[in-house]
Amino acid sequence: MPPSPTPAWQQTLLRAWTQRGLLAWSLWPLSLLYRLLIGLRAALFHTGLLATRRVAVPVVIVGNVVAGGAGKTPVVIALVEHLQRRGIRVGVISRGYGRSLAGCQEVTQQRAAQEVGDEPALIHRRTGAPVFVAEERVHAAQALLARHPQTQIILSDDGLQHLALHRDLEIGVFDERGVGNGFLLPAGPLREPWPRRLDLVLRSGTAPTFDGFRIRRTLADHAVTQDGSQIPLRELASQPTAPLLALAAIAQPEVFFTMLRQLGLTLQSTLALPDHYDFKSFSANEYKGYRLICTEKDAVKLWPLCPDALAVPLMAVLPDEAWQAFDSRIDTLLAPATPP
Repeated sequence: MPPSPTPAWQQTLLRAWTQRGLLAWSLWPLSLLYRLLIGLRAALFHTGLLATRRVAVPVVIVGNVVAGGAGKTPVVIALVEHLQRRGIRVGVISRGYGRSLAGCQEVTQQRAAQEVGDEPALIHRRTGAPVFVAEERVHAAQALLARHPQTQIILSDDGLQHLALHRDLEIGVFDERGVGNGFLLPAGPLREPWPRRLDLVLRSGTAPTFDGFRIRRTLADHAVTQDGSQIPLRELASQPTAPLLALAAIAQPEVFFTMLRQLGLTLQSTLALPDHYDFKSFSANEYKGYRLICTEKDAVKLWPLCPDALAVPLMAVLPDEAWQAFDSRIDTLLAPATPP
């Protein structure tokens, strides 16, 4: 049996979050309770009853105001690679959603993606930057700096709502959904009230009505094999060696399938899996005769089961104006302190 796709109740809820319909309004009283709870929590941090802790280097948070994926991890990868090109030593921290190992862990090539989380594993594989995961991100940051003391800046993959860690720059990433119906969870997708202050807003699609830098989400022009070799997509389109089965365990699988088709690939079949699917129950034998093609996030977990699977990198392309704004803030954060 193939893995079950996203449950019907989740699909219904996601649809309800796009407009203020009957289901959204029926859940609205619960969102008021949620607002009260997050407001109380924020007040505890603001008054110091709950501690916000600093680390020795500037921290940049890249996160979502809405629940569900919005293309955040490709943005983190783009930022890391940009800083590396500038010669800035950067590390990455994350909670490591869905990982099997608890506590603070370093992400390495020897660690299975299921142990440390698919997104942290992908970031480390793509960038080579040091990556640490922990339930408390401050612990991940401290461990990273202890192991890599020359690190100049830390990027946090997600964590806008993780107020226990002091942040010096906040970047919000939005996709074509924007803020949905504008309601807080569970009546809408918002994790916290909007609008809220952000240092940089990056958005894809045309739906968002608020200001921000427009980014482009695109697929690379090649697929990657387990050993890092590249196969041009035009070869897969013109000379396929086997029927292609595209699979994706991301928030919006159909977006990935559509992008593959737009690049000229003929997909014999598609398989939409739940976000962060761990592939423990996946049986490659059921798909013999197909060439599997997937996202990089899925590939780091699929390759041990299906070594000949292909992964297509998802890229976040930022405009020059966004890079200029980002660099200006980074330069300010890294500038030597002026003596009194």
